[in-house]
Amino acid sequence: MSISSVLRATVVALAVATSAPLFAQGTPINAAAFDSLVAQGPLADAATIASSKWASKVKQAGTLRLGGTQTSNLFSLLNEKDGKIRGFDAGLAQLLTRYILGDGAKYQFTQVTSSTREQVLINDQVDMVLATYSITPARAEKISFAGPYYSSQAGVLVKSTNKAIQSYNDLAGKKTATQAGSTGPAILAQFAPKATVQEFQTHQEALDALRQGRVDAYVTDYTLLLNVLSLGAGEAQLAGAPFGPHDPYGIGLPKGSDGVAFVNAFLKKIEADGTWAKLWTLAIGQRTGSTNVPTPPPLP
Repeated sequence: MSISSVLRATVVALAVATSAPLFAQGTPINAAAFDSLVAQGPLADAATIASSKWASKVKQAGTLRLGGTQTSNLFSLLNEKDGKIRGFDAGLAQLLTRYILGDGAKYQFTQVTSSTREQVLINDQVDMVLATYSITPARAEKISFAGPYYSSQAGVLVKSTNKAIQSYNDLAGKKTATQAGSTGPAILAQFAPKATVQEFQTHQEALDALRQGRVDAYVTDYTLLLNVLSLGAGEAQLAGAPFGPHDPYGIGLPKGSDGVAFVNAFLKKIEADGTWAKLWTLAIGQRTGSTNVPTPPPLP
């Protein structure tokens, strides 16, 4: 998924929030718990860092140059009061910074967009890009990816009062919104062929239709729906587990970098010691009413 789609979901959900009671109030991240988790993250020993040219370069510089975003509510959002960026992606970036440099704050942030992510790596402007960055063959021709560290699929959003729809298996005969031009129509055709599909041009239009009761459910990217829930006040809920094709998120690194092996080893470490699950719970789970911690996608 692109940064722009995450940003668009955030902006649109906020727009809906200002005009209607549904999705009206968000749950902020527990900043103290987030900062504490980062501060307790693992530390790489000297031999581990020395084994990687990429990590050694970061260590010698004393700063990790991070390409990211600061407008994604769940993944990387700037708190203007204290100047800190928090969220799932931000947490991983800060934990990796601590792993190499001993302090999660020793990173230099560069704002990236979906159109600049490869170029900042190619131009050596950043050491890595961590920004809901979907791994695709076209991108992998220009850069290298560590991970995947997270995976999204399709999801079903319904009003919290709707007990009839428990998963995509219950969409037969139900008015189901999705976005025209997205993967939604094809996914519905495959997984819920008897749903009465209504295509909307924008995310906001689909949310409005659900809020107003003109449709029974809304099917789109699961991460976008989590973002909606994080900005809401409990009037909507996810129906069942994510489904359909996986969209893996990776960490962008310079093409051919040995940082891939280093970062993958770091990811395996924080997945094994429970840090990944704790970060997911803080950044996403507690803020969306999701109690089932997902299993991280398998690493190479």
